[in-house]
Amino acid sequence: MKRIFLILVTFLFVAIADAQDTATVSKEKNLLPVVHPAMGTKMKMSGITAELVGRKQNYAPHIKETAEKDINSPKSVNIHPLGEKYYVNSLEGGTTLVFDFQSGEKVKTIHHRFTEKDSSLWALPSGLFPFTHYSRHLRTFMGKPVESTFSHDGRYLWVPYYRRSFDINAQDPSAVAVIDTKSDSIVRLFETGPLPKMIATSPDNHYIAVTHWGDNTVGVIDINSPNIEDWHYISCLVVDYQLKLNYSLSESVNRDINSGYCLRGTVFTPDNKYLLVGCMGGTGGIAIIDLASGKYLGRILGMKPNLRHLVIQGKYLYLSINNTGYIQRMELQDFLDAIPNLTEKKKSYRLEGWENCKVPAGARTIVLSPDGNYLFAACNSSSCLAVVDTREMKLLGTIPADSYPVGLDISQDGQYLFLTSQGRDGRGGNSVDIFKVTY
Repeated sequence: MKRIFLILVTFLFVAIADAQDTATVSKEKNLLPVVHPAMGTKMKMSGITAELVGRKQNYAPHIKETAEKDINSPKSVNIHPLGEKYYVNSLEGGTTLVFDFQSGEKVKTIHHRFTEKDSSLWALPSGLFPFTHYSRHLRTFMGKPVESTFSHDGRYLWVPYYRRSFDINAQDPSAVAVIDTKSDSIVRLFETGPLPKMIATSPDNHYIAVTHWGDNTVGVIDINSPNIEDWHYISCLVVDYQLKLNYSLSESVNRDINSGYCLRGTVFTPDNKYLLVGCMGGTGGIAIIDLASGKYLGRILGMKPNLRHLVIQGKYLYLSINNTGYIQRMELQDFLDAIPNLTEKKKSYRLEGWENCKVPAGARTIVLSPDGNYLFAACNSSSCLAVVDTREMKLLGTIPADSYPVGLDISQDGQYLFLTSQGRDGRGGNSVDIFKVTY
């Protein structure tokens, strides 16, 4: 009995020690406790109310009303321009889930798994993205879907893959899938550079930009032809310098850090003249690409560091600042007027005059209401949705969300917000929250 007692005491001591270590680690990473706000949670603010009215989750399968087994590390969500359905990219599940907007029912699970039998889907090689570490079975893999963009008035959805599953350190070419939204099936595959995260469509539907977090490059695809067979890469542009990647093939490293400028937020200007790419790492700034000449011009600096997302709406360029939690903006014309300061000899220019609004830490994806009066931010490390009045650049309040939110989209009428919670370090996540907004 004495021996059993000692074993139990020892076990209890180890359990307490483990709990303390876990708490210490969580504190060091500034992670708040995991939260799952109750359905019906509502926040009333000046001029606006947000209420949690729906959810798709894979953390509590016993709650049948909201359970969805295919939600697995949801990275992003995109509402179809016609408003009939929405798409959720489950990163670790290697799937894109298609839901009916009205009923909320899942209508399709698109699997991003390929073999040599799918070779007919691939566009002709561009020659821009050579493999340097792998040479066999390059087209047999699972893709990890990250972000998405629609083209051709919603006919196609473009989904880049964080990496091909065999490339443990995301250092060789990945891929981007083109989904026909009429059949919700993959109809084309293009190669990309390493570790593509963001993707954007030009307003004139002439170009797709694929931003490679992994090596400081941006690929540009010409989609101007009505024939999908004619779509092709026209360039892969380097932002200052291209990273030389030579990691182990058997031991994984953290590629979400130490990846140069960590290119992220990507947006075309309304006149289709420039492509703006946010630099989340390094010395930061916004990289400028001139589409007419097909050249990288340099970086505009002056905003806060750790820039994550870019949005142009109305007369403003909006930015989200991740770590410290800020929304910044500047009149787009003032920003564009600074671009001529970039020259062959001077590849960076510091631009002052940004307006600031403090929001909770971890500001990731941002969207605006149709009239531009309200901005919504997915605040990751704070596990909430922040609401900003853009007329005064003032934080109105926050509403709790499943930990830890990252992706966000808003319906065209501004009445619904869809928020993905991916999770961090094995905690939280595996959820899509749906908020009803009234103004």
